[in-house]
Amino acid sequence: MQLFSGRLKGRHLAFAAGTPPRPTMGKVREALFNIIRDRLPGAVFLDCFAGTGAVGFEALSRGADRVV
Repeated sequence: MQLFSGRLKGRHLAFAAGTPPRPTMGKVREALFNIIRDRLPGAVFLDCFAGTGAVGFEALSRGADRVV
């Protein structure tokens, strides 16, 4: 899994062995962050369904101050 944008663009996320992850699709993450891009810098981002953490890392990469 790879981060698409922001200061962490291009970084890959590793997963522990065992159950294969079911990450949020890249298209879905891209659409989400296109919608909230103006509100994200400096925000606290709540990742309610954090499984792989990709959405939270993407939020940090795009300027969120903190991810819960």
